[in-house]
Formats: sequence, structure tokens, C-alpha cells
Amino acid sequence: MEKSKVYFTDLHVTVKENLQQKLNRLIKTAGIGQIDFDKKYVAIKVHFGEPGNLAYLRPNFAKTVVDIVKGLGGNPFLTDCNTLYVGGRKNALDHLDSAYLNGFSPFSTGCHVLIGDGLKGTDEILVPVEGGEYVKEAKIGHAIMDADVLISLNHFKGHELTGFGGALKNIGMGCGSRAGKMEMHSNGKPHVSHEQCVGCAMCTKICAHGAITVMERKASIDHSKCVGCGRCIGICPTSAIMAAWDESNDILNKKMAEYTWAVLHERPHFHVSLVIDVSPFCDCHAENDIPIVPNVGMFASFDPIALDVACADAVNRQPVMAGSLLEKSLRNHHDHFTDIGPNTDWRVGMDHAVKLGLGNKDYELITI
Repeated sequence: MEKSKVYFTDLHVTVKENLQQKLNRLIKTAGIGQIDFDKKYVAIKVHFGEPGNLAYLRPNFAKTVVDIVKGLGGNPFLTDCNTLYVGGRKNALDHLDSAYLNGFSPFSTGCHVLIGDGLKGTDEILVPVEGGEYVKEAKIGHAIMDADVLISLNHFKGHELTGFGGALKNIGMGCGSRAGKMEMHSNGKPHVSHEQCVGCAMCTKICAHGAITVMERKASIDHSKCVGCGRCIGICPTSAIMAAWDESNDILNKKMAEYTWAVLHERPHFHVSLVIDVSPFCDCHAENDIPIVPNVGMFASFDPIALDVACADAVNRQPVMAGSLLEKSLRNHHDHFTDIGPNTDWRVGMDHAVKLGLGNKDYELITI
């Protein structure tokens, strides 16, 4: 198989070219103009950052991508799907508040924000996964599947479950509806915390399978009837219904690859990753630690696998930042990401993505 092209530029600037202009040049040199954007709806998948986290990508970078898409005749929107856990992005209203708080407004980015899976994380499309080993039908946010073109703008950083968060995680996990995220994270069915349950019975009304009953003002789920759709998680006003969070990390990585396939299959896509502020954990945290390595640069490719591998290789070539969590957890693995998340091997997900036909691990790095 021919090597995939991954384009790279460092973070050095001149008085004639700032970082946004350099990112613009990188993306255009990487060939984004090969995509037909004319009058097409373009989903730009980003992570808006959990409130309290300051490592997420600045909205200025999103504006650069938006301006390119508009210049090519496209109709872009920024998007992400609601979270499975409790936080500032669990429903569309809170999610929009969080996005605007962190600077992702139409005024700063030049386009609107659409939450991909709707108000409560239940607006989804079931997408068959051809050759899926773990996922037969991926549950993807409706607005994302309605788009004609998908661009991922990724903050490349560490992750406690998947080793790192790059293009595959931003797309696969990020585009999954709440039920989709539960499918990736869980091997079992949701359960109820009776301490948090107030017996409102909203979950019984949304369950299409009669799996939930309320007795003495406490809900219970009959797992023999439950199909794991996750709608009860989205409807619960006190967050009393929770996913099992019991899937192995290697299988999580494989499921994430299958969800990525569902999002990208049979439509144009392009991917940009910024390896800056490489925090040890996901931007879903309401906090961020100091970076684990120095800033590296900006990467772009049509191949999300090659892009992730190139970014991982670049990070592994960097010295460990003194005082970082990575320095404290070094285990001589010669891989920064298995030192941060020792219970996962990110290569498992890459290999599975290659098997699905998503791309190629072998890449040619072209520096501009």
C-alpha cells in the first residue's frame, strides 16, 4: 500500500506569517481544495472544552478552517455531540453555553454551532458498520450524518483510556450520540443510583422496551429487557442513570475505530491535528495539568490513521516536560502514551482501523 501523505509545519512564525496564516497554508498545501465544497454542508468536528479546562484549541484555529471552507464555497458549522457523563456538555443548552463561554461563538469563528445529537443526546442515526467486529449499527449524531463533508480539527493530547486523543477519538467517540458513547464505553447495560433517583418516572416513559419500573420512588432497570439504547441516561434530570463503564480499553479503541468508519464512509473528509498544549488527559476534564511534552506543531492529512500515527511518533520523539505527570509515571515503555495510560495500547485501535479500510499507518511526512 502506498504511504499516506501527512503534511507538517512547526510553530515558528515571522512578521509576515502568523500561526493562523501558517495553518491556512498547511491546510491548502495538504490539498483540501481537492474536495468539492460548493454549496455543501460541512461539519467541522471540534472539542469545545469542558468548562474549567484551558488546554482545548483556541477558537481562532477553528475560524481559520471556517474561512477556508467558506472561501471554497462551503457552508460550515462547528459541531460536537453531548457527553455521557455529568458536566457542562451533557445537553445541547449547556453544551452551547460551554462552547460560547470558551469562545466558540458565531462572532469569533464565523459560523454557527450545532450540537450533533440534539437537545438530550438522543437525536441519532443508526449507521450499519460493514465488517464491524463489535458494532453492527453505530449511533451517530443526526446533524453530523446530514453533513456532506466532514473535517476534524483535533487537539492531540494524552488520554487515560485510549492512550491519546487524536483524529479517531475526536471523530469516533465525539460523533457518537449518548447511546453510542455508552456502547463504546460499556460492555453491559445502564444502572440506577438509588441515592440520586427521585422517582420522577421520566425514564419509564422514554423506555420503548418496558425495561424500567419505579417502586417506592426508586427506578430499577430489568437488564433482560434493556437493549442498551441509553435514552434513559439522557432523560434523567438528576443523572441517576449511568453507563456501566466496564469495557476493556483495547476493545474501546476498536469500537471507536468502527464508529469512525461509520462517520467517514462514502463521504469526503479531511483532518487537521494541532500538537500543542499536550495535556496528559482529555479536554473532557474540567481541569488540565501542565503539558507532558513541548509543543510540536500542526499536521494535516486526508488519512486520519496516518495523521494520528504521525502525531504520536512526533510526541514520542519529544523530551518529557520536567514536573509533568508523564515524568512521574515513566515506566521505560519508550512510548509516552502507554506511560500515561498503562492499561491501553493505542496501536490496537490503529490496527483495527486499518483492517476496516480507514487508512494506512505508513506515512510520508512532508514538512512545509
